[in-house]
Amino acid sequence: MSIRAFDHVALPAGDPEAMITFYRRLGFPIAYEQEWRSGELPIFAIQVGPDAKINFHDPKLWKDPGFEARGPSAQPGCGDLCFVFEGSIDEAVALIEQAGAEVAYGPLDQRGGGDGGRREGTSVYTRDPDGNLLELMTYPASGRYPMSAKAFAGD
Repeated sequence: MSIRAFDHVALPAGDPEAMITFYRRLGFPIAYEQEWRSGELPIFAIQVGPDAKINFHDPKLWKDPGFEARGPSAQPGCGDLCFVFEGSIDEAVALIEQAGAEVAYGPLDQRGGGDGGRREGTSVYTRDPDGNLLELMTYPASGRYPMSAKAFAGD
């Protein structure tokens, strides 16, 4: 297959300051923050590992009817993002709580993206200040939390 990885994803930000604070508390490096603050760029980003990032569009950008480089119905809170967490599921829960967020649901064991979608891990979910769903997934699966379809009702 020619496509091998994500480079970046872009989401609209409803409250950029809250988003920067929240993602920094989770340990993500913030890219383009100074350029965004100075007005030089209409985006900021969080770096996800060495080769991927999530761009957040400032409201002045995504609310501009002339801005077409986005999903036509994208609104803050439309994201559902899963991050590989290097640590235990208990450490992931503690990080969420230390960032001032709550666990939305989980932990639960389930399949992740590795090994062609067959790799088993354990996930815990939270929401960022805009309401985007964030999942922290640890590998291997802990075996303590059986996968449940109920967790995904309405997701």
